[in-house]
Amino acid sequence: MLLVKIGFVDKNKEKFYITTPLYYVNDVPHIGSAYTTIACDCIARYKRLRGFDVCFLTGTDEHGQKIFKSAKAQNKSPQEHCDFITGEFQKLWKLLNIEYDKFSRTTSTKHTHLVQEFFKRVYDNGDIYEGEYTGLYCEACEDFKSEKELLEGNLCPVHKQRAQDYEEKNYFFALSKYQDKLIQFLSSTPDFIQPEFRKNEVMGWIKEGLKDFPISRRSVSWGIPIPNHSGQTIYVWFDALLGYISGLIDDSNEPTIAEGIKSYWPASIHVIGKDILRFHAVYWPCMLMSASLPLPKKVFGHGFLTKDGEKMGKTTGNVIDPYELINTYSTDAIRFFFMREITFGKDGDYTKENFLNRVNSDLANNLGNLLNRTLNLVNKNFNGEINGDPSKDLLQLKSKFDSTINLYSKHMDNLEIKEALDSLWQLIDSTNKAFNDIAPWKLLKSGDIETTKCCLYETLIILRNISILTYPFIPETSVKIYKQLGYDKLDKYSEWERLGFNSLGKNIKVTVGSPVFPRLENKT
Repeated sequence: MLLVKIGFVDKNKEKFYITTPLYYVNDVPHIGSAYTTIACDCIARYKRLRGFDVCFLTGTDEHGQKIFKSAKAQNKSPQEHCDFITGEFQKLWKLLNIEYDKFSRTTSTKHTHLVQEFFKRVYDNGDIYEGEYTGLYCEACEDFKSEKELLEGNLCPVHKQRAQDYEEKNYFFALSKYQDKLIQFLSSTPDFIQPEFRKNEVMGWIKEGLKDFPISRRSVSWGIPIPNHSGQTIYVWFDALLGYISGLIDDSNEPTIAEGIKSYWPASIHVIGKDILRFHAVYWPCMLMSASLPLPKKVFGHGFLTKDGEKMGKTTGNVIDPYELINTYSTDAIRFFFMREITFGKDGDYTKENFLNRVNSDLANNLGNLLNRTLNLVNKNFNGEINGDPSKDLLQLKSKFDSTINLYSKHMDNLEIKEALDSLWQLIDSTNKAFNDIAPWKLLKSGDIETTKCCLYETLIILRNISILTYPFIPETSVKIYKQLGYDKLDKYSEWERLGFNSLGKNIKVTVGSPVFPRLENKT
């Protein structure tokens, strides 16, 4: 029975709330933010297929000194700058076929109300106080740094910019007060930080001793004002993290934290780059503890992308323009490459050669050719209609098929995206081999029609399942395959129920169109 449709959500469905970071709008989106968002979209699509009540949130972080300076350099107001860059993010997500449910902006009125309420709640709990801060500050990170964290000459290890001396009277958050509670939480929730090897990094920070940090700035005008205190704005990270809650609130005249957490909070998973792990795995849990709010269930820090083995940067010209990549090739090719090529959680490298080889080998040659050969034989020899009995297991792939479904599910549930695709392509490779070994085109010449039909029918069964399992990654191609197999539409909310090595139904009529994935050429 179909329980979940557009406009109707079964309240008994298990909720799944996934977020990207709220991307900083000092500049247009890059391939790194695209990578994170594609990964989240694949996970969200998989969970929808499994019948979860999914909320996928992305958005933009729009306050801080960097934003103010970027806007000034372009002779724009900060809000004009934020509106333009946010529009660029939304445009790119549309091009990449990202199906998000909520888009959070930290310049929204509802976000301002919620942050000020949160500030007051933490203040009333005795965890905010006034003090003097003297130290180093990296404007690119929007973060306060210790000398131990910096390279020689006080250079930021991420941005290679010199941290500036900073001295100001600010409000502080009593982070140190929550050190023991955070250690206890991480010990009792061992899978909170993923991949597991990143937990050691976080524990190292904590064991060095958590220090209270400033959560307001006198020198930054572009930010949310502190309630009842003129002249200070709230530090960008103490502001931005609340976007995961404010973004859940529909437009409201008087938005509240209670309204924000009533539906999907706590987050099932925050997916972030490893460079902002400290904010999400240390600051954020402690802030929520202070406000007596539920903590997210998981924080996943993925690695960085490089190009041709080297760090990307505008100064060196070693960059990947996501718009150019889409225009030159295709959205599904890009989505597939980054999910198939890179182990989610580790650093990964892009080269044009690897990109073309991966897409052509896996999509054009393996999957595309298997589909085209099968459909052409059915169309040419059986007028596009075929039926059969899958219980014969002529291809001897039923056991392999069943284990693939289980392995794929296990990997996706564990956020092992590449491994899930690996298991699926092992099935595709096995199907290609069995298809070639039986050689239905030879059986036709020998007059063995029944064995031919059985081979083609079982291959179509596997292709139908493959089209469902590839949907989270290459949704456009997946739907094309499904339609060529004779189905009207692939239901993204319940198609998982159709998985299985079972009958396709009587007289399935296939259609032969252009190849769903033609080979890509090296376009320079």
